[in-house]
Amino acid sequence: MQTQGRRPAVVIEDDDDIRNLLETVLTQAGFDVTACPNGYEGIEAVRAINPIVVTLDVNMPGIDGFETAKRIRTFSQAYIVMLTALGEEIDTLQGLEAGADDYVTKPFRPRELRARIEAMLRRPRTIGGTPAAAPLAPPAPGAGFPAPGAPAYPPAAPAVPAPYPVAGAPAVLGAAVPGAPLPERLEHLGLVIDLGTRVTLADGREVPLTRSEFDLLAALMQSGRRVRTKAELAIVLRNDNYVTNTFVSDADKRGIEVHMGNLRRKIGENSATPRWIETVRGVGYRMTSVDGSL
Repeated sequence: MQTQGRRPAVVIEDDDDIRNLLETVLTQAGFDVTACPNGYEGIEAVRAINPIVVTLDVNMPGIDGFETAKRIRTFSQAYIVMLTALGEEIDTLQGLEAGADDYVTKPFRPRELRARIEAMLRRPRTIGGTPAAAPLAPPAPGAGFPAPGAPAYPPAAPAVPAPYPVAGAPAVLGAAVPGAPLPERLEHLGLVIDLGTRVTLADGREVPLTRSEFDLLAALMQSGRRVRTKAELAIVLRNDNYVTNTFVSDADKRGIEVHMGNLRRKIGENSATPRWIETVRGVGYRMTSVDGSL
């Protein structure tokens, strides 16, 4: 039974000590936590509870974290953070391909995990008819968190850059006048996104996207013909640097490639003859031209 006013989360972890630590971190962050020792029980808990956040270990008995994430993704849009002791890039990419939104390598710092979850929740999507995001509860002293009165994390960055007035930029549905709020719906050659409801339509067909896929598409559509580098897009997915620098690793850039491949597949895009998203080799991505302009 969930506690009144606290958001549901599921921890799937076979190690007792780590499972208890994760339960403590998320409880202090304002979540009502259900902890499970394996993938089978975790899947059933996600189905029953409809959580906002799921933390998921990779190496577990029975079914591993990759398969667990794939099964969860068939019925849930919860934010999935994968925890792995494997430092290899291929394991990170497998996790993203399986449907994870983010990953943390063990041993992890509680503050870093919490900051990553905060970053995800600042980019809300609707789960079960209820907005997923709300500010996390103030951290309690101890458990690796800052002391009272100390700044916990850097200030939040804008979710996505403001639209650029460039040739070939996506058409705005209900264009805003100067000084008015930015519009929430963007359209490009039959591809439509609604930033408020986080709904994507491709030629009238609704396309279910993960948080990361939607955020990448939103960033590209708001930038129009301006090229967004893989490093820029990796920072967009972070939604603020939870560390004090802007370093982007090769694994982060490969992660963008994986997300982009999944996005293209879902919207029915052929990267060889793109209708909506162009690859600028060696740099990044941009939207296609509407009228042949540069």
